[in-house]
Amino acid sequence: MPPAPEVPPLSKPRTEVVGDFGVADRRSSAVIGFRKAGEGRAAPRRVRRLAGAGMVLPLAAALLAGGAGTAVAGPGTGPTAVVSMGDSYISGEAGRWKGNSLTNSGSRNGTDRAWVSGSSYDPAKIYGTTAGGCHRSDSAEVLSAGAVAETAVNLACSGAVSQNVFRASNGGVAYKGEAPQADQLAAVAASRDVKVIALSVGGNDLGFADIIKDCAYDFVLWGSYCYDDQQAGVDQKIDGVMANVGKSVDEIRAVMRQAGYADSSYRIVLQSYPSPIPRGAENRYTQSDWSRLNTGGCPFWNRDSDWARDSLVPQIANRLKGVAAAKGVQFLDLRDMLQGREVCAKASKQVSSTVPASAKTGEWARWIDNNESQGLVQESMHPNYYGQLAVGRCLALAVAQPANSASSCKNTAGGDHTGMFLTAAP
Repeated sequence: MPPAPEVPPLSKPRTEVVGDFGVADRRSSAVIGFRKAGEGRAAPRRVRRLAGAGMVLPLAAALLAGGAGTAVAGPGTGPTAVVSMGDSYISGEAGRWKGNSLTNSGSRNGTDRAWVSGSSYDPAKIYGTTAGGCHRSDSAEVLSAGAVAETAVNLACSGAVSQNVFRASNGGVAYKGEAPQADQLAAVAASRDVKVIALSVGGNDLGFADIIKDCAYDFVLWGSYCYDDQQAGVDQKIDGVMANVGKSVDEIRAVMRQAGYADSSYRIVLQSYPSPIPRGAENRYTQSDWSRLNTGGCPFWNRDSDWARDSLVPQIANRLKGVAAAKGVQFLDLRDMLQGREVCAKASKQVSSTVPASAKTGEWARWIDNNESQGLVQESMHPNYYGQLAVGRCLALAVAQPANSASSCKNTAGGDHTGMFLTAAP
């Protein structure tokens, strides 16, 4: 069991009550705490929301740009289209944020793209009508990819699982008031000449939200590691999850064939997930006090961080690569996409009055903001605005490769999204 971090003295932190548990602000008032700073480790209690309904690998559905339309088109005719399907890691979740800042007012040092004026914020500027739901942002991957196609259609939805991708006639389930994504794809395929379908799915099936939540609780409340129990749970679920990912690909193929598309007339790009937190040795905050919780927004032990970065994320990526190979689709490996740009990474900085928001210095993922002092908790642990631009660049690079290739996308240290590059997938 790891040693409990000593609690450093904080200057009269404001405390709010969340559920039945006292929660302390960061010094700047950007709330992320789970306990009252300055007290001993709390006795186990029920805590309301760390991930809860929000900090899931949220995944959703609908059209963000270039909607399905009504014109008759289809394979070989009409405007070309790139379509995204699946979950929050492709819907554009957290695209509101240009880095993380402890400043909790105004534009939050330029990080909050939803800021209007004074203390007024409008998330619909970023997420449109999907604000608070599917969170399809204006910087989502298919929009940030550039000239991949003439139009971009975002069907992905924050919180979605594989069953939300399947056709209703084959076990698909509607989600957040929308039809299953494969059924929505049928309308797009009829009104567009679809060339690329990017798919990110499986994380919610695997329970990524609960993994993050439990590992954070083990740091904050229990003083124990999470990796062993969580690994056992992943091993138990992963075969079934990958079977559903494979079925998602089959469902997409079936829809496209019914719409008259030959398999060779378009490509499916199945992608993996990046790690939003760094290895323990690459974390700029010590695990021996509460700085990872109250300042950095990355409340995880070194050993659990190492497990997530070097075991869990690669395990999922390797299994998704296997699905892609078995189904004859392209694989885009994102396991290293955020290397050095993760929340709390030594190679990146929080934004402040003296450190401006910048893709070249800032974090590319959203920290854990448990009390929603800045936006919604569902945005936590997702690529932010900078990260979305980077993933879009990865997709553009992948589309330039053969349709059955497997590539890994990485960033250039000190660069922005234009520095993304591909290597052979491990």
